[in-house]
Amino acid sequence: MPELPEVENVRKTLNELIIGKKIDHVTIGVPKMMVHTDPDEFRLALVGQTFEAVRRRGKFLIFDLTDCSILAHLRMEGKFRLNDETDEVTKHTHVIFHFTDHTELRFLDVRKFGTMEWIEKYGEVKTKSIAKLGPEPFPGSFELEPFRSKIMKSSRAIKTLLLDQKYVAGIGNIYADEICYRAKVLPMRPADSLSEIEVSRIYEETMTIMEEAVALGGSTIRTYVNSQGKLGQFQEKLVVYGHDGDACPICGTVIEKIKLNGRGTHFCPHCQK
Repeated sequence: MPELPEVENVRKTLNELIIGKKIDHVTIGVPKMMVHTDPDEFRLALVGQTFEAVRRRGKFLIFDLTDCSILAHLRMEGKFRLNDETDEVTKHTHVIFHFTDHTELRFLDVRKFGTMEWIEKYGEVKTKSIAKLGPEPFPGSFELEPFRSKIMKSSRAIKTLLLDQKYVAGIGNIYADEICYRAKVLPMRPADSLSEIEVSRIYEETMTIMEEAVALGGSTIRTYVNSQGKLGQFQEKLVVYGHDGDACPICGTVIEKIKLNGRGTHFCPHCQK
């Protein structure tokens, strides 16, 4: 699943590609992708609307148009592509925004898990999806003391809490493993067993890793590319995720992989305590 760094880079490329484009009509091939929204109302509401900005909150994209907004989630395999109207439409293309300049913004999704919701302009904070999100993992939004206070009241595994979007928005499996590794904490440690120093390390590494990943375009694992077809580069800096069986670059111990709450979880049993 694309995580915050990947979604942020999709946002950046879409802002380069579609701002100022006016919608002539919309084609919806998979109606179930429209959540809390009638597909026919979605189509009718967007006719004549112009894309003004693309924002992000957590792993959600927010498209601001003339009179409304669209809240979208890529889920596992969702991708946006800008095409000419004469380009072949592939079988995994499920939503098409047809523009008046004869280009098209297409949403492709092999698994059909992606979602879109038509909302009032700038109204995302009123939606259930956005209202429950925690702070963004960056300075100015993410603060140590509220984070420490929340997680040290829980006996759940620290990695599980990092994946819980109510605690901090945008972190997924890849980055949770790397955060725990750099913070020298085993991902299965109960959160209430962590020392204040360990929580501080997790807090600092969360911001550092997410900022690095955004700067490098995210991580291309399997199929991720941004909306201009470019690969992410942060996967070259991954130390534990996907490296089970390899030697830890610090101590030489073999990286292990287990299942933690159903998620593949990678760690160094020597460096992480």
